[in-house]
Amino acid sequence: MIISATKIDGVFHLEVEPAADERGQFARTFCVDELSDAGIDFNILQTNISTNTIAGTLRGMHYQRDPHGEQKIVRCSRGSIFDVAVDVRPGSDTYLQWASEILSSERMNALYIPTGFAHGFITLTDDCEITYLMARPYVADAGAGFRWDDPAFAIKWPRVPAIMSERDANWPEIKP
Repeated sequence: MIISATKIDGVFHLEVEPAADERGQFARTFCVDELSDAGIDFNILQTNISTNTIAGTLRGMHYQRDPHGEQKIVRCSRGSIFDVAVDVRPGSDTYLQWASEILSSERMNALYIPTGFAHGFITLTDDCEITYLMARPYVADAGAGFRWDDPAFAIKWPRVPAIMSERDANWPEIKP
């Protein structure tokens, strides 16, 4: 794996190094030792999957309130998405700043998102499948979020959402 920092401290882009031959490709998508060497302490306790039928489906911006903050590795296993992590850690040098990555099944890349970040994505193709490796189990009562188009974040989304849940459409704006 190739692990590289993004412009936001703690968020990392994960690239695979596939070996290819006449059969196809083989690549390591997760290695606790390689993550540890990069300063990322991550143990998988839960995995989640999201399927999205229509291009332009938006999910986000979600996070878990303390003490249930989530670390996650997000990978698009079918299709492609514009994936975003927003720093919502008060007092952080990068508070309210965001990092994004286009994740795709073709590239087999992923984004590591630490605790204290809101996360969301918009699908760029029809029929997307997103896999989440989680370092903590989901706690429904700790779930929270912010508006995807909050001016405090000023995320440059690649398109206007075609579909989103009522909950995602009605999250509040953050109060910086």
